[in-house]
Amino acid sequence: MSRPELRPFDDEHLADAASLLAARHRRHRAAEPLLPPRFEDAEAARAEVEAAWRKEGAAGAIAFRDGAAVGYLVGAPGDDELWGANEWIEVAGHAVEEAEVVRDLYAAVAAGWFEAGRRRHYVLVPAADGPLVDAWFRLSFGQQQAHAIQELGAEPWPEGVRGAEARDLDALAELAPLLNRHQLLSPLFSERRLDWDFDKLRREFESDLASDEIGTLVAEVDGRVVGLFQVAPLELSSMHVSLARPERACYLSFAVTLPEVRGSGAGVALTTACLAWAHRAGYRSMVTDWRVTNLLASRFWPKRGFRPTFLRLHRNV
Repeated sequence: MSRPELRPFDDEHLADAASLLAARHRRHRAAEPLLPPRFEDAEAARAEVEAAWRKEGAAGAIAFRDGAAVGYLVGAPGDDELWGANEWIEVAGHAVEEAEVVRDLYAAVAAGWFEAGRRRHYVLVPAADGPLVDAWFRLSFGQQQAHAIQELGAEPWPEGVRGAEARDLDALAELAPLLNRHQLLSPLFSERRLDWDFDKLRREFESDLASDEIGTLVAEVDGRVVGLFQVAPLELSSMHVSLARPERACYLSFAVTLPEVRGSGAGVALTTACLAWAHRAGYRSMVTDWRVTNLLASRFWPKRGFRPTFLRLHRNV
């Protein structure tokens, strides 16, 4: 098969890109029907492509074969302070008819990023599309993060878990920083060393407890709080957006237990309670995410029924 003709992406290509994205999403929903159905429509998909294209500093390319568009790629800078000099290809930033085409598109666009010194590259890829994931792997991208989902049903409330109360505020503020401390360890090696002030955390949890929209749940052993999980409206997430934001879904946004109770069943009980709380709140599904180098999380969440929807891949050139 002949190599595709590559052109710089422009406004005139939005309709073609929208059709390609809608087709990709239809294939994705065949594997994961909990994803939002509206983006199977090209008009809805076009709004997402255009949003990616209108970002400051966006650049892209589109591929044609025999006069028909067979793929596109659009990326833009993210937060340099957080990620370093970087470029992001978001959920709506690429779609191809044949996986191999994405390698040509990336080569065309990434040259400018490299020359500008922007050498940290990120892409969100449908987890169910094995050939597309493989094409990105063959561009020296590696998996960094997993986004996942599961449906909700009636769950019995587990023993040892309850809703957090004002008397737990000190315990919550002490538990929360343990997550970041864990992420600094091998093999995560997170670069984000967060300075979580106790008093500030306490005030934030006090605000959470006052909200009917946030479920703050704790596990208790012999009267001691040993774990903290939170469920929040998905709209509070900056990651699960666009085609990755299911309808009537909530977000398991925070999860931490004391190291000494891991393996005791406290985390399983908290997960069950989160699912029960969300179902009672009227949600249809729940999403969460984790760093795949977090050995505990990457083994725990799939066993709890979460199915990957998108993979965040990363390349540091």
